[in-house]
Amino acid sequence: MNIADIMIVIGFVTFIAIIALFLGIGIYLFRVDQTQRKYPVLRNYPVIGRMRYFIQSIGPELRSYLFNNDREGKPFSRNEYEHIENKAKYKRDVFGFGSQRDFEQEGYYIRNSMFPKLTEELKMDRDTKVTTNRYLLLKEPLFGDKVEKLEQDESPVYLLDEDDAIVIGERARNPFIVRGHIGMSAMSYGSLGDHAITAISKGLGIAKGTWMNTGEGGLSDYHLSGGVDIIMQIGPGLFGVRDKEGNFSWEALKEKSEIPEVKAFEIKLAQGAKTRGGHIDAEKVTEEIARIRMVEPFKSIDSPNRFKEFSDFPSLFEFIDKVREHSGLPVGMKVVIGSKQEAEELAKSIRDTGRSPDFITVDGGEGGTGASYQELADSVGLPIRSALPLLDNALKKYGVRDQLKIIAAGKLISPDRIAIALAMGADLINIARAFMITVGCIQALQCSSNACPVGVATTDPEKQKGLVIDEKKWRTANYVITMRKGLFRVAAAAGLDSPVHFKREHIVYNDARGNVWSLDEIYDSIVEEHKTLPDSGQARA
Repeated sequence: MNIADIMIVIGFVTFIAIIALFLGIGIYLFRVDQTQRKYPVLRNYPVIGRMRYFIQSIGPELRSYLFNNDREGKPFSRNEYEHIENKAKYKRDVFGFGSQRDFEQEGYYIRNSMFPKLTEELKMDRDTKVTTNRYLLLKEPLFGDKVEKLEQDESPVYLLDEDDAIVIGERARNPFIVRGHIGMSAMSYGSLGDHAITAISKGLGIAKGTWMNTGEGGLSDYHLSGGVDIIMQIGPGLFGVRDKEGNFSWEALKEKSEIPEVKAFEIKLAQGAKTRGGHIDAEKVTEEIARIRMVEPFKSIDSPNRFKEFSDFPSLFEFIDKVREHSGLPVGMKVVIGSKQEAEELAKSIRDTGRSPDFITVDGGEGGTGASYQELADSVGLPIRSALPLLDNALKKYGVRDQLKIIAAGKLISPDRIAIALAMGADLINIARAFMITVGCIQALQCSSNACPVGVATTDPEKQKGLVIDEKKWRTANYVITMRKGLFRVAAAAGLDSPVHFKREHIVYNDARGNVWSLDEIYDSIVEEHKTLPDSGQARA
């Protein structure tokens, strides 16, 4: 028998063996599926029924990449995701042909001026520049990888003019002075891995004029690694400022306040996606995270749904005063607004007590989270475009608006959305998930499982290897710089020399019938609880 015949025999035997193997596996699965009692589909359709569970498991990916159109996906559509990515990766925010916004739907619009400001008329810091790395797209073939070149790019960082700098905590011994409108919303180390926190911190430090909120998980070395200004959040679990028994530690607070990067503290009452209490799974609670938070490692953590140190507004304000006095730093509070009555109770208490926080972070119900409960994330707390008018109006009604700053959060991922929020009463803007996207998040929706495939929302060392800090930090910096540039561009289109001047009169609302309403009329509908606008039907907030 020659070599060719031998190879034929070997090939035939191998083929038969493979067929026998698959047949054996099929018979085994058939018997297992037919006798198991857990899944009716498998019991009635052995083996074939497994396709149902396979397709179900890859359903999010199929919808994201194949079946959803560019504006359908949630939490962020493909368009929104790509706008963030383009700013971060390419430092570009232009596109061709025309907007994909549905102009037949009602919504907010920025009033353009017949005589917009020229670039040279804009009031901003023109001297501070920074060099970042960005990708230059050379070719994008239908098949195969994109052809890109990494290049250095020097540009202004688009900081506010010194005269327009925003001062937080004028009553504190050490006020926090901000030169940019955009900062990072609360994201804890533990919810995100150390690679993600480090990359974002370094990127924000490169961009200058911004800040990073630690989230309720405490202050880590990774937050400090970029030299960026820090707002340290204190949640009901008191992580990072508690003793071994879990009580508030004034010594730990003083220690944190003496860190040069720490510029303010934020008392967290609630968050948009988890309005009462927080959660982190046991597998994310490493020994390092446990040390930072002063809890036991590898045990799930559930924050209390409120502080035991206070139970009403007067006692809250007293606690804030003590923290401000003890630390010398501004102290704010993070809230979710649920009604006009709640906003007015807050404002009235500030007036009646003569005490107030230095800033209020109002988080919309559309905000994100590392882990929450569906019923809280979907239905508890108002979205930002309803909550912000209610809070701003209540503070003005009781004459206390000038005592504090408002930081708004809730999917404010583009310059136009930020401009609308500023016109609605915000002084500053917090962003979280867009920063996650800048360092590689693909919306796999695995934040609560420690199985994030790109190493962002996980503490798994193996998965974090995919996140290269020295590459992603530039994307974070590029995103912030490009966003600030876009915000100045929108301000110029509205006839303003700086985005600090956005007011209600710069925003209009176009309803489904083509009627145009001023923001004051919309406020009247929201705040005064008029259920309809004249000849319009209910206006959407």
